[in-house]
Amino acid sequence: MDLEDEPLLFQSSWDAEEEEEQDEEDGESDTQINGGSSTTGGSIVWGAVGWVYTQPWVSGVVLGVGVFLPCALSAYMFLYCPPLDIDLSYSAFEVHSHFSAERFDALTIAIKTQLGSWDRRRRDGDEASNWTSHGGDSERSRTRMRRFAPNYSYLQSQALWRMELVFVAQGGGDNNIFTPERLRTIHHIEHLLMQHPQFHQFCWKPLEVLRDLPLGPSYCSPPSSLLSYLFPSERGGRIYYDGMGPDLADIHGALSLAITHPQFYWYVDESLAPDRLSSSLLRSEIQFGAPLPSYYSLQDRPEEQRQRFRNFVVQYADILAQQSTSQVKVLYGGTELFDNEVRQTFHRDMLLALISGGCITLLVYVLTSFSVFLTFFGLTSIGLSCQVALFLYHVVFGVRYLGILNGVAAFVIIGIGVDDVFVFISTFRQASHLVHPVQRMMYTVKTAGRATFLTSFTTAAAYAANTFSQIPAVHDFGLFMALIVSCCWLWVSILMPAALCIWTQCVDPQENTCLKWCDSIFPPFFAREQILTLFIPPLCLILSHLGSCDTDVDAAILSLSVETSLSPPGRGTAGVVSANLQWALRHWVAEPAVEKRKVILGIYILVLLLSAGCCCLLRPATHAPLLFRPDTNLQTLLGLRNNLSAQGISCHMCSGLFMEKPHLLHSPTHTTPSMPGFHTQQHTQRPLLTVYVSKLDVGASITLYRFSLNTSVPSPWKSLSAGQGEIPSFQAYSGPHSNFSTHMTVCVSRVYHPHPRWMITSQSCDPRHGWRSEFSFYVASAEQQHSRRLYFAQHKLSPHPSRVCAEPPGCVISSGPDGPTKGSFYIPLQKTSKLSKTSGFNPCSGGGCGQPAVRPLVDTGAMVFVVFGILGVNRTQRTDNHVIGDMGSVILDPNFDIFQEIGHLCQICKAISANKQLVKPGGAQCLPSGNKLSSILPLLNPDCHSLPEPNLLPGQLSHGVVGTHGGRVSWLSMAFESTTYKGKSSFQTHSDFLQWETFLQEQLSTLPESSALRRGFQTCEHWKQIFMEIIGVESALCSLLLSLAICVAAVSVFTAHPLLLLPILLTILGVICLVVAIMYWLGWELGAVEAISLSILVGSSVDYCLHLVEGYLLAGETIPSLSAKRQRRSLDAVNHVGVAIVSSAVTTVISTVPLFFCVIVPFAKFGQIVAINTAVSILFTLTVTAAMLATMGPANFNRPPGAVLKASLAVLGTTAFGAALCWAGGQLGPVTWHTAVTM
Repeated sequence: MDLEDEPLLFQSSWDAEEEEEQDEEDGESDTQINGGSSTTGGSIVWGAVGWVYTQPWVSGVVLGVGVFLPCALSAYMFLYCPPLDIDLSYSAFEVHSHFSAERFDALTIAIKTQLGSWDRRRRDGDEASNWTSHGGDSERSRTRMRRFAPNYSYLQSQALWRMELVFVAQGGGDNNIFTPERLRTIHHIEHLLMQHPQFHQFCWKPLEVLRDLPLGPSYCSPPSSLLSYLFPSERGGRIYYDGMGPDLADIHGALSLAITHPQFYWYVDESLAPDRLSSSLLRSEIQFGAPLPSYYSLQDRPEEQRQRFRNFVVQYADILAQQSTSQVKVLYGGTELFDNEVRQTFHRDMLLALISGGCITLLVYVLTSFSVFLTFFGLTSIGLSCQVALFLYHVVFGVRYLGILNGVAAFVIIGIGVDDVFVFISTFRQASHLVHPVQRMMYTVKTAGRATFLTSFTTAAAYAANTFSQIPAVHDFGLFMALIVSCCWLWVSILMPAALCIWTQCVDPQENTCLKWCDSIFPPFFAREQILTLFIPPLCLILSHLGSCDTDVDAAILSLSVETSLSPPGRGTAGVVSANLQWALRHWVAEPAVEKRKVILGIYILVLLLSAGCCCLLRPATHAPLLFRPDTNLQTLLGLRNNLSAQGISCHMCSGLFMEKPHLLHSPTHTTPSMPGFHTQQHTQRPLLTVYVSKLDVGASITLYRFSLNTSVPSPWKSLSAGQGEIPSFQAYSGPHSNFSTHMTVCVSRVYHPHPRWMITSQSCDPRHGWRSEFSFYVASAEQQHSRRLYFAQHKLSPHPSRVCAEPPGCVISSGPDGPTKGSFYIPLQKTSKLSKTSGFNPCSGGGCGQPAVRPLVDTGAMVFVVFGILGVNRTQRTDNHVIGDMGSVILDPNFDIFQEIGHLCQICKAISANKQLVKPGGAQCLPSGNKLSSILPLLNPDCHSLPEPNLLPGQLSHGVVGTHGGRVSWLSMAFESTTYKGKSSFQTHSDFLQWETFLQEQLSTLPESSALRRGFQTCEHWKQIFMEIIGVESALCSLLLSLAICVAAVSVFTAHPLLLLPILLTILGVICLVVAIMYWLGWELGAVEAISLSILVGSSVDYCLHLVEGYLLAGETIPSLSAKRQRRSLDAVNHVGVAIVSSAVTTVISTVPLFFCVIVPFAKFGQIVAINTAVSILFTLTVTAAMLATMGPANFNRPPGAVLKASLAVLGTTAFGAALCWAGGQLGPVTWHTAVTM
C-alpha cells in the first residue's frame, strides 16, 4: 500500500450514548470490504478494468487516447464544419414563437421586402441601408457641386457614419446643462475631438460648409450641436453659427433663436419648454463621410472602408472616457464606437477567467496534497470534456450559436468537474486497506464511478430541463450544460484512474523527493503544516458554534487518530491536507451536527419558514433589465436612450450651420446675458487681486499651502504647477463687485508649528488659536458669466492647512458637509486677451427671433403599428428558433382590398389618434409620407378628410407603410407614437399592451363580419422585449419546477428508499428558499436575469446532499450491528465524502468570485447566485442533511438490487400517470372552455 494514503475511514469505533434510538437487528451479516470481495458475474469485467488501471503502460495509452480524441474532434469541427457563431446580443432571449414576435417579424419581413431594409429606420450605418440611403441623389448632388464648387473635392461628401455624444449635467445645484461652465466644457471637448490628427481624413465634407468662411479650407463639418448657436464665429462683420467661436454668446438669446426650429428639440430632453429653457442633457453628433481617400465611390470596397473607419473611431474611446468633470458627464456611442466598447467589455470580463483559473489551479494543488501531476490531469480532464461537449453541441445537435449564457458555463463546470476529480482521489486514498492493486483500483472505479454518476446524471438532467424553455438562449444553455456535465463525468471516469495509476507507481516518489528538497531549502515557503493551519480552519470554523470542540470530548467520542498516520517514516506528506481537512470536518462539523441534530432541525424549520415568507415578498422587476453596471458609459447611454429620440433618427443637418444664414453683427457692444444669476454690470470696475499659491511638503501625508499677493516664493516653499487639481494662482476682486460679494479671508498662524500655516475661511480669523488675518478678497457664491469654480478645504490633521483646487470637492484632504473652511466659490476668469465680438452676442436683442416651434415627434415613446392585410409569418423552412437565423416569409391576406376598406381604415385611424391615453398629440401617422397613394386615398371617401397630421421633424419620413404585391396594394401599416415610456419594467408595460389590444379589438368588432380588417393586429418592437422578460421569468420558474421533478425521479431510483429521498428533497427546498430570501435581503428584484439564474439552482444544489446519501449507503456495508447505527453511518458518510464535497464547494465559489467584478450584469448576477447557492448548499448538506440522516435515515438499508428495480417501476408508473393526466386535461380543456364560454 502507499504510505501517503490516509487510514481507512471505517476503522474507527463508535461509543455513542444515544438513548432513544435502538434499531432492530435483521440478522444479516455485514460484509467487510477487503481483499476477498465476493465474486459476481461481472467480476471478470471489473477485473479487466482493474488490470488496465494498474498497468502503467496501458494507463499511459488511455491517457493518450483520452487527450488525442477531444483534440481530433475539435480540429474536425473547426476545419470541416460551419463556423460557430457567438451571439452576444440581448435579442438572443427573444421568443420567436410568441405571437408578439410573430406579429412584429411579419411586419418586419414585409417592410424588408417592400423597402429593402427595415434597419434603415433604426440604425444609421448598417450595410446596404447606409450605402444606398444617399445614393439616389448622388448624381444630382455632384452636378450641383460641380456648378457651385468646381474645385471642391468630392471625397467624404456623403454622411455615412456618426459618433454620438451626450453631455449630462451632474454635481450639486441645478442640473441645467445650459450654464457657462458646462457649456465651455462641452465646447472644449468638441474642439478636442476635431483636433485628432486623422480627423480630416474621415470628417464629413458637405457642400454647405463652403459658405462658412471661418472654417477655412478644411471643409470639415463641425459637430451637429446646439453649440453652433452658443459659440458662433465672426468674419467680415458677419456671425456664422458654426460653433467654432472662442467665446460664449448670450445663452438665452442663442437658445431663443435655436428653438424657432423644430430640430432644436432633438438636442435636449423632454422637460424643456419654450418658457423653461433648461435641459439636463445636451446631444451632439459628429458626422464622418465617405468615400474615403483612395476610394472612388461608396461601393468601392465598402467593407474595407468601414474597417478603416472602425480602426480610427475607436481611438476616441480612451479620449472621451477621460473628459467627464464634476459638472458634466460625457457619454459616447455611435455606429462603431458603442459596439466596440461592448466587445471590449465582454473580452475583459472573460479575461477574469484567467484569474479564476490561476486561483483554482493553486487550490486544487493544495487540496490534492501538493501533487502537480494530479492537479494537471484533473483540470485537463475537465478541459477535454468541454471540447467533446462543444463538438456534440455544434456538430451532432447542429446548434450554430453560442449565447451569452454559455460563456458562464466555463465557471460553473469547474466546480462540478473538480467535484468528480476529488471523489476519485479521495476514494482511491481511502481504499489503502486493500493490499492488492487490482482490488484497490476496482473498488475506486466502482465506488467513485457510481457516486459521481448519480450526481452527474441528476445534475445533467436538472440542466436539461432548461431545454424545454421557449427562450433560445436558455434552451441552448441547458443543452450545453447537460452535455458538459455528462462529458465531464465520462472523461474524469476514464482519465483519473489512469492518472492515479501512473502517479502511484511512477510520479509520487519523485514528487515527494522534490517536496522534501524544497522543504530543506525553502522551509518558510514550503511548510505545508503552516499552510494547513491557515487553510483548514476557515473552511470549518463557520459551524463550530453548533457544538463543543473540546478535544477531550472529541477523544471520547471518536478514537480515530488521523495524525498518527499522516506522515509515515520514509515517505512524503502528500495526504496531509485531505487527512487534516477530514479530521476537522468530523470533529468540528459532523459530530456537532449529529449530537445537536434536534437543534439543527429546529433551526432549519425556522429558517425555512422565514425564507418562504421572504420568497413571497420578492417582487417582479420595476425597471428595465440592466445589461451593464449602472455607472458605466454603456448602461448610462442605454438608459438615456429611453429619454431620447429613436436610434434611427439622425439630425446631421440640424445645427445652426445649416439652419441659419450668416447674420450681420448688430453693434460692437452687445447686451449681456439675461439668464437668472447674470446681471448687467452697473458698478464701477474694481481692481482684481492675484493670489499666488506655493507649497511645502512637511510629511508623508501633510502638505502646507501658502497664499500670498506677492509673486516671490521664499525658500523652502515651491511654486505649484498646473495639473492634478493644483491652482498656481487665481484672481479675485479686492472689494464687492456685482455678484462677486462673498467675503473670503486668508488667515495665517505662526504658533504651535515650526512653519507658518495658512487657512481660507468665509468667517473671521480666530485669535484664540493663533490665527490672524493676512488679507481678504471677494468672490461669487454662484456661477456667473465668465467665471470659474474653485474648491477650498482645510485638512483635518494637524497643522490643519487649507488648500485651493480645481476639483474635486474637498480637495482630497477633507470630506463632509460644506462650512466656513470647506466649500467652493467662483472667481472671475483671467482676462489675458480681449474678448471676441461674439462674446455675449444676443441674436434676439431686437426681438426678431420669432415664435418657438412646436415640439415634433422624435420617437421617445414606443412606436405601435396597426397592420392590415398581413395574416402572419411562415417559418416552416426554419430549422431553429434562434434570432440570428432566417426569420421566415410573410403570409398576406388575399381578401384585403384597400379601396373597399379605405373608409373603415380612416375611421380606425381617427379613433386611435383621439385616444390620448394611448397616443401622444400629433403621434398618429395614418398614411406614409412621400407616397402617391397617400394623396389619392383620402379623396376616395369622405371619412378620410381631415386625417390627423403627424408632427414630424422637417424631412423626417412617416413610419406608416403601404405594401404592394403584384401591382396591387396588399397591406397597410399605420404608425402611432404611444405614451408608453420605454424605460419601465416589462411587468409594468404589460398593462399598456393590454390597453392597446383591448381598444383595437373594440374598434375591429364594430366592422362588418365580412371585412378583412377584422383580422388586423397591433404590434410593436417594445412588446417583443417585454414579453421576452415575462416569458423568461415564467419559463425559468417552470424549468425550476421541472428540474425539481426530474431530480425527484432520479434520486428516487438511485436511493431506492423514501427516507433517503426525503432528506435530499428537504435540503434542496431549504437551499432554494434561502437563496431566494438572500436575493430579497440584498434588494434584488425578480427579472429575467435573476429568474434564469434560479433555473439552475436544483442542478447545483443536488450534488452535495446526494454525495452524502451515497456515503451513508456505503457506510452501511461496513458498520456492525450497533445501537445508534444511523448516527454512526451519518458520521462515516461525512468521513467518506466530506473532503471531496468541501473541496468542490470551495473551488466552485472561487471560480465564480471573478464574475462578481464583471461589467456585464448578467455575468455578475449569475456568479453571485451560483456562489450563494454553493455556500448555502454545502452548509445545509453538512448540517441539515447529516442531522436528518442521523434522525430518520434507515439504519439497516443497503440498497439491494430489488429495491432499485421497485423504485424504477414506481417512478415510471408515476410518470405515466402524470402524462396521462396531462393528456386528459389537454383533451378536456377545449371542451370545458367552450362550455364555460357558451354558458
